[in-house]
Amino acid sequence: MDTTRRTVAKALCWQALGLCTMTGLGYLFTGSVSQGGAIALTSSGVALVAYVVHERIWDKISWGRRHPGET
Repeated sequence: MDTTRRTVAKALCWQALGLCTMTGLGYLFTGSVSQGGAIALTSSGVALVAYVVHERIWDKISWGRRHPGET
């Protein structure tokens, strides 16, 4: 089981990658780095919260997990 701190660290790392990607896509669609960045920041903020909640919910579900000693 991951700690909350690890889950948040993974989420931040993933969101940094997504922020760069979304800024580039936003720039391609709008022609503006600032508008692309604003779109990316908004998207990243929402996605960060959604990811952490999603991970914490799945951490409570035992379906599909193998426990030590099981084959």
